[in-house]
Amino acid sequence: MRLRHIEVFHAIYTTGSVTAAAQLLHISQPAVSKALGHAEQQLGFALFKREKGKLLPTDEALALFPAVEQVYRQLHSVKALAQNIQRHDEGLIDLAITPALGFNVIPVAIARFNQHYPKVRFRLQTIHNDEAMQALVERDCELALLYASPSYPNVEAIELGSTEIKVLYPRDTFASQPQSLTYADLSTQSLIAIWDSGPIGQLLWQQLNQAGVDTASIIQVDTYYIAARMVAQGLGCCTIDAISAQGNPDERIATASLKPPLEVPIRALHLAAKPLSKLSQAFLPFVQSALLEQQS
Repeated sequence: MRLRHIEVFHAIYTTGSVTAAAQLLHISQPAVSKALGHAEQQLGFALFKREKGKLLPTDEALALFPAVEQVYRQLHSVKALAQNIQRHDEGLIDLAITPALGFNVIPVAIARFNQHYPKVRFRLQTIHNDEAMQALVERDCELALLYASPSYPNVEAIELGSTEIKVLYPRDTFASQPQSLTYADLSTQSLIAIWDSGPIGQLLWQQLNQAGVDTASIIQVDTYYIAARMVAQGLGCCTIDAISAQGNPDERIATASLKPPLEVPIRALHLAAKPLSKLSQAFLPFVQSALLEQQS
């Protein structure tokens, strides 16, 4: 039996008439009768007999119905799932993020997205820029959210926003606790180096070189969280993105902006040959909204 035959047989069996079955399936009565005739022709036996103006299932139909009912339920589940996916109600978002976005932005975005799409599942992993291309190509994630991502071949980038580079310093470093510091100010401080931490460290290193500023560093790290903890211990200052700075509050630490300010773009990357799923497309505005709030 074809799927259409199963639908027609199930509709007639449960409603008891061709007219009611046609109304249930939203097709014409002749179409129901034609489909029933085809089904009976393929099976080689009648499915219904007419008695006193009513359609009654034959013995063969009674024996067949439990199996048809099971298939019908499975078919209904597939249709429901397809409709849910189309409405973004179900599915999986496979996401890789730079660790800083895990402090607040992505948890907030997922929590709000979940209120609208509670059945959508997430698989979340942290990733660094030099790992992004391999993760995308190997289908280890569908979407990678990164700071200042380089241009990769066959990868499309979606601009989501930006974050400002801040300076964290021990509160007793400056008596006035300034709200902004110049690049030259950094040359007078012991700077916890993050040059190997990725694009932010590299960008800052370039700015310091262009400004002709030499810095002294006795500690070098590759993680902003560790750098912030070093500052809390009074071991020096560090440059850090605003999102990581807000994610590592400590009463022993003060925060200043750089002068002139330095912004780092945040982008979503995906393979050009694999367009984003509707679920991921629906999720990105929630990320952008959370980013905007983080900057305010």
